[in-house]
Amino acid sequence: MSTVYKIKKGLDIKLFGEAEKIIVDLKARRFAVKPPDFIGCFPKLLVQEGDAVQAGTPLFFDKYRDNIRFTSPVSGVVTGIERGAKRKLLRIVIESDGKGDAIDFGAANVEKLDREAVIDKLLKSGVWAFIRQRPYSTVADPKDEPKAIFVSAFNTEPLAPDFNLIVHGNGEVFQAGLDVLTKLTSGKVHLNIDDKNTTSKVFLNSKNVQINRFAGPHPAGNVSVHASRIDPMNKGDIIWYLGPQEVMTIGRLFIEGKYNAERIIAATGSEILHPKYFKTFIGARITNMISNNVTEGHNRFISGSVLTGRKIEKDGFTGFYDSMITVIPEGDYYEFFGWLKPGFNKFSFSGTFPSKLFPNKKYRVDTNLHGGVRAYVMTGKMEKVFPFDIYPLLLIKAILIEDIDLMENLGIYEIDAEDFALCEVIDTSKTNIQDIVRNGLELIRKEMS
Repeated sequence: MSTVYKIKKGLDIKLFGEAEKIIVDLKARRFAVKPPDFIGCFPKLLVQEGDAVQAGTPLFFDKYRDNIRFTSPVSGVVTGIERGAKRKLLRIVIESDGKGDAIDFGAANVEKLDREAVIDKLLKSGVWAFIRQRPYSTVADPKDEPKAIFVSAFNTEPLAPDFNLIVHGNGEVFQAGLDVLTKLTSGKVHLNIDDKNTTSKVFLNSKNVQINRFAGPHPAGNVSVHASRIDPMNKGDIIWYLGPQEVMTIGRLFIEGKYNAERIIAATGSEILHPKYFKTFIGARITNMISNNVTEGHNRFISGSVLTGRKIEKDGFTGFYDSMITVIPEGDYYEFFGWLKPGFNKFSFSGTFPSKLFPNKKYRVDTNLHGGVRAYVMTGKMEKVFPFDIYPLLLIKAILIEDIDLMENLGIYEIDAEDFALCEVIDTSKTNIQDIVRNGLELIRKEMS
């Protein structure tokens, strides 16, 4: 019987717009790979507009790690190379031809391959990009060997997709992906599941891994929480992590010999008229997800969740690592004396509004901050939603003054920006805490490189 780790500190935010368990074909024609999705990557282009590509064709590589390639998810033609300020590469857009042509990297029996051969196949196909490391959340360095690999088979963010549904019927490819991961470390491969809500036999019957069960509110599904309970990180330690869909992509590479970038994306949020799941490929344009399927008005389109996702345009593309999009109202309004109103329909953690008395109530939230940025005050609230043996506010202040020694002493290697999402939600100072933490991690990464 696997161990059950109970997470007591945290917060579940219940929102309207959970995806109905129906999967339909998106039939998208345009896809994009966005270099900003890869932290610490300095992209060097390998294609030009008008070039024909297949699934698995290299689009760009990392300037400082030229063996790490990023490849096309579909076959077709490169129709756009978009740049931003200082010619920063923002995305490569591919118009799919619908043929599904893919480079053949050769099917292989992973049991007969050594670690170097496995890594070589992952690198050449571009599938290596799915494996990220902690600390820093960068694409893993193939020269390193992690002390453990973590596969998080559930997500506790608001409106998160149901991975039980997503992996259904894919037991063979999922197990093949796990078998590949076991070749990459002499440590353990941890498959972390939701103790109460995991029903898929694909997860429950997985072999050659250690299955760990977690129970509790968000962020119980975060990889940092899993590592802190199972195999805590210290300075110099490295772990690798990925999600169930990434594991299946790895499995398909070795079974089929091709880069199959298939993804199931949940379209969620209060402004989606018919929230459901869409079958597509990585980097799909969301136009067909929202066409005649969103409410009228000014909406925010997010690739990812309301807590950690990135804002995209209504004709934008899903992120490389995202399994959901969320649509909520923009908060571009002022509320006169809003703090004097009863607030029955306003989410409250502190008990400011009576809605706190209804823990199972669902909310329609928007992006309004309901106040301006103000000085930090020691309220003691952050510790109630932060399930680490770390003082979150002190760590944030250490990052702001760029005191690396203090940041290390306060445990920055154990966490990532996503772990502070709830702190950001309840923060009375209205501060972009995740950006602060990301900047701190980047400071240390550059100092250590």
